[in-house]
Amino acid sequence: MSAYFAFFHHIAAFALMTALALELVLLNGELSVLRAKQLMRVDLIYGTAAGLVLLIGLLRVFYFEKGSFYYFHNFYFHLKLGVFLLVGLPSIIPTMEFLSWRKIAAKGELPVIAPKKLKLIKLIIHLELLGIVVILFCAAQMAKGAGVIG
Repeated sequence: MSAYFAFFHHIAAFALMTALALELVLLNGELSVLRAKQLMRVDLIYGTAAGLVLLIGLLRVFYFEKGSFYYFHNFYFHLKLGVFLLVGLPSIIPTMEFLSWRKIAAKGELPVIAPKKLKLIKLIIHLELLGIVVILFCAAQMAKGAGVIG
């Protein structure tokens, strides 16, 4: 059962990374009604994947793998969880922007985004991708038994 949860955890993590990369690609082109709708869909996938990564990850901590004692006494686990939350919270900004486009895009009208807001959203997504690199480093360290506290 543990292998299945690890598999689904990794699938959700790759879906999260793919969604972030797609958001950047879609934001780098000229915004259209179609792109706005695609961004809203991709952001929904991102949010769902992030929720699944967290949920499945917590299930793995408490019910599978090495047990919660190991994880809660591991520096890299704390760093990994902290980075996940640190980059996850600002992701509310792009999500709120994309959600604000729903009614406009449903009418077939082009949403307007200020250049400053677009720049901020791109920065947040870049920081999220950087955070994923840190998370992957932490995961590799934990897999090798590094970071045990005490």
